[in-house]
Amino acid sequence: MHSPIPGLGRVMVFLAAALASASLAVPEGWGEEGVQYGQVGTDVTLLCPGARDSSQVQWRRAGAAALPEGSAIQEGALVLPRASLATAGTYSCHSEDGGLLHAVSLRMGHLPGVPFVSCRASDYENFSCSWTSSVETFLPTRYITTYRKKSLTGEERRRNKNGHMGPCLQDPSQPGTCTVHGSEFWSSYRLNITEVNPLGSSFRLLDITMQAIIKPDPPEGLVVEPIPLAPRRLLVSWKYPSSWPKEPHFQLRFRLQYRPVIHRSWSVVETVNLSEVITDAFAGLEHVVQVSAKDFLDAGNWSDWSVEARATPVTDPATVAIEETTTDTSLESLAEEPSQAPNPEPINRSEPLEKTAILVSLGIFAFFVLAAALVITILIWLRARKHSKDETKPHNFLVAATHLKARPTGAQIL
Repeated sequence: MHSPIPGLGRVMVFLAAALASASLAVPEGWGEEGVQYGQVGTDVTLLCPGARDSSQVQWRRAGAAALPEGSAIQEGALVLPRASLATAGTYSCHSEDGGLLHAVSLRMGHLPGVPFVSCRASDYENFSCSWTSSVETFLPTRYITTYRKKSLTGEERRRNKNGHMGPCLQDPSQPGTCTVHGSEFWSSYRLNITEVNPLGSSFRLLDITMQAIIKPDPPEGLVVEPIPLAPRRLLVSWKYPSSWPKEPHFQLRFRLQYRPVIHRSWSVVETVNLSEVITDAFAGLEHVVQVSAKDFLDAGNWSDWSVEARATPVTDPATVAIEETTTDTSLESLAEEPSQAPNPEPINRSEPLEKTAILVSLGIFAFFVLAAALVITILIWLRARKHSKDETKPHNFLVAATHLKARPTGAQIL
């Protein structure tokens, strides 16, 4: 029988296998011998295997004078109705003469909830996922982590009819994380994170694409240096993150943010280079600089900001004397700036030469506009004048003709 939905059968097989693994793991290895687990809010029954005459069994709770309220002994077993976390403890059953028959440690908790899962790829060859439990179960918990490649080539389908599946490898030194190695940048994957405890299991399926979860590590080796004889410039350089493979087909672009130490807002510039010259720094004032990275084709997300680097532009007495008034006024406004949130818009502190060039360009543009308007006006005036003359000529001709007709001929005079 074929599934009406393509691929549904393979998904169900995969889920069944994962849940079967979880169910097999439940009864074994959850603690020391003699431990029983109960679900909060349900009735819990404790058996007394060593009892021969169930009617003569006595139950006691360690550290308590009496059993929990509502408990009852039925055929030698202790029944604890609607057990709570407070019901947990060590219970023992005894014979009529007080001899110990059996002891059990009861631990109470909850069923697993659906875990919260997020994934990230710091390069295009591997991706890692992390998770947290959505429910505090108060019980020992394990996780089964697997993945399946969704988009398969024809050759892969022939080799494995159920698709490419494998474990998402967990690192004991980093609990709550797993990694898939050898992933493909243009492929899609389905991740299965199953949370298992002695009471049961719960899972989350997460579909991911490498392009959506790519997030490089922050750039490394950030260096900021003053430029000699340039009191308003700083040279910033950095390196690719060591985790990003150095391949020509997968480049990064960068985002640089910087500010004077007394200012709370950032100036931001973007570049594809591994260095950048800040041209609007304040002479003699320390600046703080950070850089982040993103895939060159804008896939995924920006990296976290790198560690800070600081530097102070050189102080040139001649230049500082010329710009002293403007700089002091700007610094006062910066110091009074109340905002503490980073400002993505660059601070507008253009060089005087750039302002002069802009003014000259605007003047030239205005001159050409005025010249064009003058030429158009002259052409319209000439055309109107010519048209006026053309209308006057026929009128003069008719007047002359009428004049000639009115004059008497020589024969009429004679």
